[in-house]
Amino acid sequence: MTNLTDKNAELLLRLIGKAAQIETLKKAVFSKSLAATVNKATLTLKAIGNEKVLQLESFCSDNKAKHKNIKFEELDLLAETIESFSQINLITTAGDCEFKRSKSGNTVLLGGAKLEKLLFSENSETVKTFAKVTVGSNNKNKNYILKGDEPFLKLLEVSDKNGRVYDKKQAKFRQINRFLELIRDVEHALPATDPLRICDLCCGKSYLSFAVYHYFAVIKGRQVKMTGVDLKADVIEYCSSVAKALGFDGLEFLCGDVNLYDTIDRVNMVISLHACDTATDIVIGKAIEWQADVLLSTPCCHHDLNRRLNCEQLSFIADYSMLRQKLCDAATDALRLKLLEANGYETAALELIDPEETPKNIMLRGIRKPFFDRNGERAQRLMAEYNEIYSFLLGESK
Repeated sequence: MTNLTDKNAELLLRLIGKAAQIETLKKAVFSKSLAATVNKATLTLKAIGNEKVLQLESFCSDNKAKHKNIKFEELDLLAETIESFSQINLITTAGDCEFKRSKSGNTVLLGGAKLEKLLFSENSETVKTFAKVTVGSNNKNKNYILKGDEPFLKLLEVSDKNGRVYDKKQAKFRQINRFLELIRDVEHALPATDPLRICDLCCGKSYLSFAVYHYFAVIKGRQVKMTGVDLKADVIEYCSSVAKALGFDGLEFLCGDVNLYDTIDRVNMVISLHACDTATDIVIGKAIEWQADVLLSTPCCHHDLNRRLNCEQLSFIADYSMLRQKLCDAATDALRLKLLEANGYETAALELIDPEETPKNIMLRGIRKPFFDRNGERAQRLMAEYNEIYSFLLGESK
């Protein structure tokens, strides 16, 4: 069947082929590359015309991405790719397996035998129970809110003058579109009458500011007053020039500390992407203070709790630096959501984008409950729970 001599590698290839054939393949992730020219690769099912193929996307060391479409009958073409990586994770709706290759060349396929038994089951009824994946079109822009040819994307150098998204900006383009999908999901919580007041705190280069303004002002045709705030003067000057060039009259950028920023306007939405460490807490505090209808915030680093964690009961985790960081990441965001809940928000933690593209992919969402009594019994109970958790983690009262 193949020129693979390693039994584990050959079984992995068979499992990929079978999962693709019965449409249970979610993706295969190739990491720990043995080739200097490629960092990692992913394999997914795609539809080109009326034919389903395996699409291999390789992320190269020169920041370019290459695509290769492989027909099911050409599965042997994957053999070279398998031999070029030391770790491969196969993810299917029937189960997962992990291929590992040691420095000495020895291999292991964890979960391979179990997955083989499931995928190649002689019981057709068993196979029917596996959920089929949605096979995406090769035209990735087909279902996106943005197409790539929007003027602001060209000026921000996400796409070229012809509207083609640069290879190195594909992840950013997907991130922007995903954020707009999340915006669309919360539109019902925003006022239907104009103007719409939005603040982007710690806005940075403001990809999201421009995208959100474009969505409401251009696509939806609404009157928008939007402010982006950041400490970096050069970035604010650049964003202001781009907004002027686009004719986005309702979009302004201010240089300053978000902690000191205030507005007399009724704020409808607060957004923030990757505000560093406690800056995210400042953003959340502003949203609560203004009683914003919607908060969408994706935190960046979580150093504060890592430095201050003082909980003997959790020492069995915290004594290990890597596990300590993961614990503090999750605990910090959960505590933030609890604070929002205590202040009358319906909360959720959502995936912003594929964690394979960035580990900073958790979106904290808060939608204000209009009739919530912030001084009522429920609010007091929730705040007491928040304070109790805070004290548990830090060994001190809030």
